[in-house]
Amino acid sequence: MQISICGTPGSGKSTVARIIAEKLHYKYYSVGELRRKAAEKRGLTIYEFNQLKEDTDTFFDNIQKEIGEKEDNFVIEGRLSFHFVPKSLKIFFKTDLRKAAERVFKDQRETEKTYKSVEEAREEMQERMDNDKRRYKMHYNLDPYDEKQFDAVLDTTGIAVDEVVEKVMKEVNKHREAC
Repeated sequence: MQISICGTPGSGKSTVARIIAEKLHYKYYSVGELRRKAAEKRGLTIYEFNQLKEDTDTFFDNIQKEIGEKEDNFVIEGRLSFHFVPKSLKIFFKTDLRKAAERVFKDQRETEKTYKSVEEAREEMQERMDNDKRRYKMHYNLDPYDEKQFDAVLDTTGIAVDEVVEKVMKEVNKHREAC
């Protein structure tokens, strides 16, 4: 089984995807982590990396395609994983942007810009989402935040990680039964 977890920044994608992969004894892939490592190698934040005029997407897109074509039993987490791994169970996480900014501000990653306030985090997350929409519309003619593209949509705003994991596992089990 292939599972793609996508969604808005700060919605818990990485945390839950890791847990789901562990529970199922599947491989775990994070496109965001791959991009953060590439940005870090250049001395950039992920935001700066995403703003580059050069095409930084194709390489990571091809990695996802290859994983989807050659592997099974994995969880992949990334904005466009649902698109590049079309046979996957496609799950979308969304959350209130203010709540997401609070989460990101509280648990800031070392490889990303340090935010001085929740409001600054919220503003930059909105800019990032707007930039993603522009880039993906231009390159693929799709909106990564259009919920109609997914098998399941979970609002993670007011629920704990273990509850989100439980909801994802229900979707996984429903998908298994349907196949």
